[in-house]
Amino acid sequence: MSGLLDLLNGPMGKQLIGAVANQTGQSESKAGSVLSMAMPLLLGAMKKNVASSPQGAEGLMSALSSKHDGSILDNLGGLFNGGVDQSVLDDGAGILGHVFGDKQSQVETTLSAKSGMDTGSIANILKIAAPIVMGVLGKQKAQSNVSDANGLNSMLGGMLGGQPKENQSLITTLLDADGDGSILDDVAGMVMGGDKKSGGLGGLLGGLFGK
Repeated sequence: MSGLLDLLNGPMGKQLIGAVANQTGQSESKAGSVLSMAMPLLLGAMKKNVASSPQGAEGLMSALSSKHDGSILDNLGGLFNGGVDQSVLDDGAGILGHVFGDKQSQVETTLSAKSGMDTGSIANILKIAAPIVMGVLGKQKAQSNVSDANGLNSMLGGMLGGQPKENQSLITTLLDADGDGSILDDVAGMVMGGDKKSGGLGGLLGGLFGK
């Protein structure tokens, strides 16, 4: 968890928000607001994929052990200097395709409606956020010595603990694949956990963005 806290509560968190704002031409407050919704959604979708299939878990474990090992966080200043590199955006687009699948356009439309930001800017923010989230997960995986699907599932659940009700609703609505509400029973309990105290990603994002 320390990797995410360090990123979002420190200077790097401000760098991330500033870079997203510059890349999209949006205000930092709007960029921060979208990130506060987008990052839990990314984590929630990853957790759903891990919980639903061994292949999903194996794929994420492999990515976090190689390309997305957390090294992207070591030089965010260089990464964002002069605009976000196209290779990062391409990487983000690939991650989003894997994580959201055919839900991606729905996610973008919903975040656009909630934030008042155009879907093109939302798409760019998601492309920037995805590799950063993967980097945070990669660093946390290494620090926690996560080596199997159960450990990965637990790590993701811990990082999603204490989500605000609005984010819980957003995650449930957007990630319920067949629209029958079953994710609330099957996955949302694991994602959000039974602990309602302010903590985890929701708590620290709420503090960061003044929600």
